[in-house]
Formats: sequence, structure tokens, C-alpha cells
Amino acid sequence: MDTTELERIAREIRLRDLQAVFEAGAGHIGGEMSVIDILTALYFRVLKVWPDQPKHPDRDRFVLSKGHTACALYVTLAKRGFIPEEEISTFLQPHSRLNGHPNCNKVPGVETNTGPLGHGLPVAVGMAKAAKLSSARYHTYVVTGDGEMQEGSNWEAIMAAAQFKLDNLTLIIDHNRFQQGAALAETNDLAPLRPKLEAFGWEVTEIDGNAMSEIVPALEHRGSTPHCIVAHTNKGHGISFMQDRVEWHHKVPSREQYEIALAELSEAL
Repeated sequence: MDTTELERIAREIRLRDLQAVFEAGAGHIGGEMSVIDILTALYFRVLKVWPDQPKHPDRDRFVLSKGHTACALYVTLAKRGFIPEEEISTFLQPHSRLNGHPNCNKVPGVETNTGPLGHGLPVAVGMAKAAKLSSARYHTYVVTGDGEMQEGSNWEAIMAAAQFKLDNLTLIIDHNRFQQGAALAETNDLAPLRPKLEAFGWEVTEIDGNAMSEIVPALEHRGSTPHCIVAHTNKGHGISFMQDRVEWHHKVPSREQYEIALAELSEAL
């Protein structure tokens, strides 16, 4: 699938995500909008997966460590065929399997439960190490938030991945510069991330994480060490009044705001 088609799908996912959050009255829409281009490239171009066989042993593994952006993952999984698209309307409803954080025991295509930040990358390191031990050919990808990289467990996992030479592991950091309540720079400023990862023995690529032409080749890159993609993204990307505003980490648009966002995203289709 070429970048133009991927961009179209990403816009459709953004639109459905907006609708789902508005209808549910809850969600983490800012971080969902920043990561959707990456999710689209993964599921519609890069990942070797079979929606009708979600546990196929040869499938690539994907871990959404920033699990609070689950709605974006659900919409992507639905569009890819893992779950019915009409099920998105049940997001956060009683008895729905589409909870606020992804559950691998309920949702096909979800590899592990996430939500507690700093857990997804260590799990992904385990998946990549398991592939090495069993001579499996699958590749493991994991997306973290940049605020999440303050967790010490991530740096322990980064050390382990380098030690084990996990060239079958790709970490994507959604570097949208904001976390809950404040900018990253005002909390525990980890930037620049690249030299820190390189000091731990990783290969690092920096990209515009909302530009499909840069996302795809970075995800498809293969080297001899673990690979980290520092994806510079925009919180609330695609919706003018949400972009780069910390309050949209966890906020629901009003009816008026919803109509404006709907118009902006629809116009882009």
C-alpha cells in the first residue's frame, strides 16, 4: 500500500476515533491523534498479521505500551478486520470488550494488556528474546509515549535488548512533547532522546511521526542492533484547536468543538 492510500486510511481512523471518544464521553484523544499515522503504517503496510488468525505463530508482534490510547488501536484493528467496525460504537460501554486500556484476553490482535506505563517495552523485549531462542522469524514492534520514557523499567529493558542483540525489535517513541498535566520539558525533560538511546547501544532514527513518507521506511529498516524510532509528532494532530495543547491529553470535545473537529477531518478526506 502506497503512502497516499495510507494517509487516506489514517484520516478515516482519526475521524472514527473522534466520533468514538465524543460518543463515549471519555478518551485520550490528544495522544490518539499523534499516534494514528504510526498505527496505520504498521497495520496496513508493515506488520505481517492475519486478522482471521490473530494468534498465528508467525505473526509479527505489536505492543501499544501507551495503552491509554486504546481507542486509536481499536479503530485500527477494526478497519484491518480483527474486530467488527460496528463494535467501535461500544467503546467504554458496560460489558464492552473495548475498555479504556487494551485487553489481550478480550480483543483479537492485542498481544498484551497495557496501561501501567513502563510495562510494554519490557514485555516486547521478552517477545523479541523468545523469537531468538526459538529461531522464530517474527519482528516485534512497541510504541511508547515520551513521558512514559521516564519509567526506569524502560531503561532496564533498553539495556537488556542491547545485551541480547535484539535486531528483531523496533521501539517507536511517540514524541509529542506532552504528558498528562504538563509538557515533558516541564516535568522531567528527557530530550534529546537520540543520544541517550545510542549510548545504550541502539540504532536511532529520528523522523516526522506524522509524515507517512518518513514513517514507512523507518519502520521497514533492519539493522544489526535494536532500532529506536524517535517519532516527532503533534498532540491532537489533525484538529487545529487540539494541536500541541496539554489539556487534550484526556478531554472530550464539547458539541461545538466536535462539529469543528468533524468538519476539519472530513475536509481532509
